[in-house]
Amino acid sequence: MSDKLILVVEDNPDHLELTVLTLEEHGVTAEIAVARDGAQALDYLFGRGIHEGRDTQRQPSFILLDMKLPKLSGLDVLRSVRANPLTALVPVVMLTSSSEQSDIVACYQSGANGFVRKPVDFADFTKKLDRLQAYWLDVNESIAAA
Repeated sequence: MSDKLILVVEDNPDHLELTVLTLEEHGVTAEIAVARDGAQALDYLFGRGIHEGRDTQRQPSFILLDMKLPKLSGLDVLRSVRANPLTALVPVVMLTSSSEQSDIVACYQSGANGFVRKPVDFADFTKKLDRLQAYWLDVNESIAAA
């Protein structure tokens, strides 16, 4: 098992499948955890609910977070992540269909490390995901590795 971990938070089954398959097909060596709504994401990160007992000292190398989620929005998840010392420094990349300037501003003001719009074109989407995983897993120095 890799020591690196990616948390993908996505409620759309097609987008989720495309994201996970693209990461796997491009040779990502990190373990991929999935949450399908905002509440599941926080339960995973903080070891609550069905994730009770999970080693919360092992946090993701980065989180791919959709903005529009059921139960708790991506922005609410982001704010909770930033407010908790356990996850405050985990990189969060918003991966969303929105291109609204107000959404981009709100994400960065709430502590997002990146904002990536999901392209409609499959090839463009896979290129963006490949670049994201390469940067956050191979190029970026994380706190844990420092």
